[in-house]
Amino acid sequence: MYSWIWRKLPFGLPGKLGGSVVLVAAVVALLWFVVFPRATPLLPFDDVQVGNGTEQGPAQQDPNAVHPEEQNAPEEIPYSTESNAPHPSSIPGG
Repeated sequence: MYSWIWRKLPFGLPGKLGGSVVLVAAVVALLWFVVFPRATPLLPFDDVQVGNGTEQGPAQQDPNAVHPEEQNAPEEIPYSTESNAPHPSSIPGG
């Protein structure tokens, strides 16, 4: 199919390259402005409801809320702030 299109485009190599760019742009514009807008209502991208809305799960809690047991807890940093060298026990074969 692509070779047939390439053979049918006129004006030598520059015309074939320019015609190819125009054809690709036309297909992209057709998809972007006609096909995709018509297909959007048929696709479930906006339907993100997981439950019926009555349960109170972790996704519906405030992520910025501070729990009472975490109010005075010191923050634990999982890496050394004094050295770039890894802990000797984490070196493979060591």
